[in-house]
Amino acid sequence: MQVEDVITISKNQNMKQSLLFAIDKENEEIIISTTDDRSKNIYSKERLEKSADNSLFYAVKTLTSLTQSDNLDLKTFKATQKVCEMIYRNYQQSIK
Repeated sequence: MQVEDVITISKNQNMKQSLLFAIDKENEEIIISTTDDRSKNIYSKERLEKSADNSLFYAVKTLTSLTQSDNLDLKTFKATQKVCEMIYRNYQQSIK
């Protein structure tokens, strides 16, 4: 399994956890994990096929590509980060 960089996306203020997103290139899946702010442990939350939410897949792919730039623009990174979070929240609401 080849996984692109893991990206911190958002913090859940109630749970003190951060969401992490990665792309599994081999299976074209989005890997969603969480980490507790007080530990270095990463917990798998879910894996989504690209077809489950194409928008999220490409948003995470874009976010990952931004981190590979020699001149990382933090404003663009943070804006893209918020887009990923919004798309993921919408996805979660749509499956309830």
